[in-house]
Amino acid sequence: MSGTAAADQWGRRRLVRTLAVVAMAALLLLGGLAYAVYSAVASTRAAPATPGPAGQAVEQLPPGQGRRDAIAAAPMLPVPPEASRFGTPSARRSLSIGIPPAARVGPAEVPTGFPQTPEGAVAQLAAIETTVLQSMSIDRAHLVHDAWSAPGAVPVETWELTRNIQAFLGSGAGQYPDRLGAAVVTTPVAAQVKGVDGDDWVLACVLLDVKAQVATAARIAYGHCERMKWTSDGGGRWVIAAGSAPARAPSTWPGTDLAIEAGWKSVTLGLDQ
Repeated sequence: MSGTAAADQWGRRRLVRTLAVVAMAALLLLGGLAYAVYSAVASTRAAPATPGPAGQAVEQLPPGQGRRDAIAAAPMLPVPPEASRFGTPSARRSLSIGIPPAARVGPAEVPTGFPQTPEGAVAQLAAIETTVLQSMSIDRAHLVHDAWSAPGAVPVETWELTRNIQAFLGSGAGQYPDRLGAAVVTTPVAAQVKGVDGDDWVLACVLLDVKAQVATAARIAYGHCERMKWTSDGGGRWVIAAGSAPARAPSTWPGTDLAIEAGWKSVTLGLDQ
């Protein structure tokens, strides 16, 4: 398996395998929730990559598809699986990114109404992610993808969020919600703008705090990026843009030195600081 394929496989499964193993541990009375989470995440490894955002070479490219593809493909900081599970709070002051609140509910009941700014694109991506992951439903993922993806975007069958849900349900853990008392809650805690091209295209990244409640609670950090494009449809909104999936986002425990190094900024309401 190539390094890229290995990284993609790890990225698709790191969230859902954590949640699924936790759920099955509760169902089978295996105990040791923390150990189950560790086993799920540590069973995979990230492929080596060169850290850093889109560099000067990308910034020098003219506007257009080539620039957008270069921004999307630029590797981000590689981090080990355990970075998503815990970390020591940094002594440094982290930067923040202000994201606006939703103004209304849009197609597929996804919050929307965000402005045509990079921060608005980040906010829209966060709304899409939380709507999809908290449902843990393939049908819901299809509805959201259909309503919030431009022609030429990554197909729903290979969309990272769909793969997360597919693996979770395929494990068997998602088939017994009443017995497990399971709930998945996702909260945007950090974000970054990896790159922009004009005022209608943004490579947005969001770091989610993902909590699974299965008798006891498990918690991980999950980073995800998408190409976002402004469309005039419905009075103007951000949607997932055409093009291949961006380079994998680093999943780091928020507020740590590693999270700061990876470029994550704490999500706040207001202006960047």
